[in-house]
Amino acid sequence: WVDDIDHLANRRLRRVGELVSTNAFRVGLLRLERSVKEKMSLISPDDKPSPATLVNARPLIASLNEFFRSNQLSTILDNTNPLSEIDNLRRVSVLGQGGISRERASFSIRDVNSSQYGRIDPVRTPEGPNIGLVTYLALYARVNEYGFMETPYRKVEKIKKGRKTKIKVTDEIVYLTADDEEENHITHSGIEIDRYGYIQDIRVPYRFQGSVSEGPVENIDLIDVTARQIIGASASLIPFLSHDEGNRALMGSNMQCQAVPLVNPESPVVGTGMETKIAEGMERVTRARNAGVVEHVDAEKIVIKLEQQTKEKSAEEIEIIDNGRREIYHLIKFKKTSHSTCYNQRAVVSVGQKIRRGTLLADGPAIDQGELSLGRNLVIAYTTFEGYGFEDAILVSERLVKEDLLTSIHIEEYNAEVVDTKLGPEELTRDIPNVAEAELANLAEDGIVVIGAEVGPNDILVGKIAPKGETELTAEERLLRAIFGEKAREVRDTSLRVPHGERGIIVDVSILDREKGDELGPGVFKKVIVKIAQIRKITVGDKIAGRHGNKGVIAKITPVADMPYLADGTIIDIIISPLSVLSRMNLGQLLETHLGWALSKRGEKAAIPVFDRIGEETIIKELTASGLPANGKARLFDGRTGKPFKEDTVVGISYILKLIHMVEDKTHARSTGPYSLVTQQPLGGKAQMGGQRLGEMEVWALEAHRAAYTLQEMLTIKSDDVLGRARAFEAIVKGVDIPEATVPESFRVLIRELNALGLSIEAKGSKYIERENGEISKEGEELVATKELTSPKGPMEIKEVKGI
Repeated sequence: WVDDIDHLANRRLRRVGELVSTNAFRVGLLRLERSVKEKMSLISPDDKPSPATLVNARPLIASLNEFFRSNQLSTILDNTNPLSEIDNLRRVSVLGQGGISRERASFSIRDVNSSQYGRIDPVRTPEGPNIGLVTYLALYARVNEYGFMETPYRKVEKIKKGRKTKIKVTDEIVYLTADDEEENHITHSGIEIDRYGYIQDIRVPYRFQGSVSEGPVENIDLIDVTARQIIGASASLIPFLSHDEGNRALMGSNMQCQAVPLVNPESPVVGTGMETKIAEGMERVTRARNAGVVEHVDAEKIVIKLEQQTKEKSAEEIEIIDNGRREIYHLIKFKKTSHSTCYNQRAVVSVGQKIRRGTLLADGPAIDQGELSLGRNLVIAYTTFEGYGFEDAILVSERLVKEDLLTSIHIEEYNAEVVDTKLGPEELTRDIPNVAEAELANLAEDGIVVIGAEVGPNDILVGKIAPKGETELTAEERLLRAIFGEKAREVRDTSLRVPHGERGIIVDVSILDREKGDELGPGVFKKVIVKIAQIRKITVGDKIAGRHGNKGVIAKITPVADMPYLADGTIIDIIISPLSVLSRMNLGQLLETHLGWALSKRGEKAAIPVFDRIGEETIIKELTASGLPANGKARLFDGRTGKPFKEDTVVGISYILKLIHMVEDKTHARSTGPYSLVTQQPLGGKAQMGGQRLGEMEVWALEAHRAAYTLQEMLTIKSDDVLGRARAFEAIVKGVDIPEATVPESFRVLIRELNALGLSIEAKGSKYIERENGEISKEGEELVATKELTSPKGPMEIKEVKGI
């Protein structure tokens, strides 16, 4: 390992505190030292300066701000759901200041190294250019005081009984760094151990100096603490992980962090036992601190009357009243996350219920009865249905929409700042020029939208006006100014409106005011923050996935009556193509489906720890015990005709997640909108209210189908033919034929660029050409250089260039 640069014995982990102290604080202190020395050099020896006159904290504050704002490793916490939060905090990167760039990273750096066992998760890493460079800590890994990663092992004791040496596993746990473990023979935790702790196997596999081999049990020095210590938090939630191919396990662990918290979450029928630990890890569940009786429960708080007076102090969300005899637990209600998902807590206790210390009082986001619950258990069938399973598409039942099984709440936040402009301060008001009364219906007297109002695209959220530049007033305007005074002054509408394509219900309005002591930016008097909530039901185009990397987009939502059903009347919720399993080699999804079916029939749940293998016999035994076919297949009947399908189909219960990639965020349309100043072409993308680009391949497709007029429109009236598009719009409004296109602006830009090179070129086109004086002419088709150009060596002869 001494020669292996990628071995963890040769790599230190720099934590946030160390990065702040070395990169930000140290730089700030050096700047501060320089400024103090400069000030001292300017002070005469007779003066006695105070520390306050010498020390200015601004360089230090600026250095810290610069570090958190511009550092490559400084990102906003991804709290889409509690799992993404915990994983984000355990992220390890080789990029950033003092690291390596992704362009220079070799395959050996990105690859899994043997020393990462139990320290870095070999499954979870990004799929893009950062693959292998951004990794995550394993479940039991910790960082020692020197910055090296350690993982725990249990010590073994060698006990001699006559000629035989028995190996007993002790309860003593040691944490070792990568170089410390090199000289030890370490076996895995899956070997056979009796109830007294003695290893029963004669020969065992072990790791020694970075390689795996098999040998006598007497060689063993240490044993793994648990089978799941080699993987991280998200991979530890995938049941039957050992039956999934590595790439699909990677996708499964990544996609669990993209699951949105549902309105009605449900804990998985087939879990791994880590769900409760991860829900507790991020403190998203509320548990009782002391024993007592529930006195009051509502949506926002739980009041507990304690058995004994407590001496504990109030915490952030726990208030102690009545001299320590009562505790009030305040719940988080509809809190917006960084990815616009919704964090909400629900009480799970009732009035009069006796509770003990540690009793669950309230569930958090994506949590059901204290267990992490990122999705729903749905009845699944692996079959084809009218070709809707093509290219990983998924067919779902309308039951998911009607019963809100995959419904989520999303909250968007919009800000309006009242600033001081050069012409005068802005003003919040309901009195906005040239706005119909109907558009002001949702605004209060101060011009701010009321809570509970339903708003859509372009609706006013905050009414705001700014003064316009004073111009020379006409006689009529002077008269109006004389009669109405200031009311007739020139103002422009700078109101905050709902962006294109957004809609929802106003759930919160906050007003920050400088006069009330709120900290605001320079030149800002007030800031209004408006939150809009949307209830999003599952719809065609939404992305859903299982925990094994089995993802897909919803192709059709079918009425419940048309969905296939089982002989006992159970209607299928979701249909996935069987072809999506074979080449992907993620067979864990099938085992989960079989076992889920067997357990749900009996109303039971199971925890299958990662790498603790369940044999085929166990699943067959569970299916048989539930009165189901041993092969996990059943005959389906077509809901439309009532006739049975020809072959038996794999049916069962699978855990399905709804991901953050929703079609509502991506749908975009444009009729007219902003244009680029230089090219006069429409801007691109949803953010700029732009158009969709037709790339090379799309153009080839149109050319292959000989769509000449469509191609011409793409280059002219739908793009940068300024005159032609104005005429086309006029023709559409009047209901007449669209006239022939004129010359696009990009042609004029080409001519101007040739002018910049010193070529005086004028276009004479057979199409309509707009001259500089505004006249339209129709002439022969040629491009002519009209002026003689001079060079330092004398006049240059320019020949006519024809046929362009």
